[in-house]
Amino acid sequence: MSVSELPGFSSLQAPARASAIELYARPSADFAAKLDATIELLRAAAQDHGGSIVQATSLGAEDMVVTDLIARLNLPIAIGTLETGKLHPETVALIPRIEERYGLKVEVYRPREEQVVHFVRANGEDAMYKSIELRKACCGVRKMEPLSRMLDGRSAWVTGLRREQSNNRGTVPFIETEANGRSKVNPLAAWTWNDVWHYIASHDVPYNPLHDEFMPSIGCAPCTRAIAVGEDFRAGRWWWEDEAAKECGLHATKTADPVAA
Repeated sequence: MSVSELPGFSSLQAPARASAIELYARPSADFAAKLDATIELLRAAAQDHGGSIVQATSLGAEDMVVTDLIARLNLPIAIGTLETGKLHPETVALIPRIEERYGLKVEVYRPREEQVVHFVRANGEDAMYKSIELRKACCGVRKMEPLSRMLDGRSAWVTGLRREQSNNRGTVPFIETEANGRSKVNPLAAWTWNDVWHYIASHDVPYNPLHDEFMPSIGCAPCTRAIAVGEDFRAGRWWWEDEAAKECGLHATKTADPVAA
């Protein structure tokens, strides 16, 4: 017998699950200074790379904050996202919400259909679970190749990377220059998770409801699970792999596997 079948049980008696805002929206003591620095950085990047800069949004909480700031500041920064074909419906639903809320067009980049078909035929729909090499190859087809098209011809891109997200990202700079000379701007590098949710709550920023299901880091559906109390932010991503391998290639560093980040 399930709990709901017990005598006298009512769905109204079930404890309500707290939202991410209720759980996390608490600003750090220096939040105002962080926000000012973020705004200054975004304005400078837009001025330096006007017409040639894009925000690569994963549609996660951090990236929704960045998108909100770009819209509020009326900055000439394009908004682009990767629709891998494996995202949760809740994630995909944020694309029209952004366009309706902010009046901004979201550039959607999808993997090449023929490459996906070839990869799945050769390796199966569950290839990501079979080996790290196959998982990275799947990321290559579904994320890295579309990202290369998003960044083609652009001199800079903006991310939602934060140092607190994982050990691999603990030294993320505010601005870095990639090997090809392109600038990568990480305006939330110093923000905490609580800062992110304080901003979302303060400005009524749309966000993925899966964050309310204890998923702080949301990627493709087969590669994302909820985390437990005490686990790292990205513990729910590729949870079957060793911690050192838990990146996809989008944010490679000199010290990390070049096909992992």
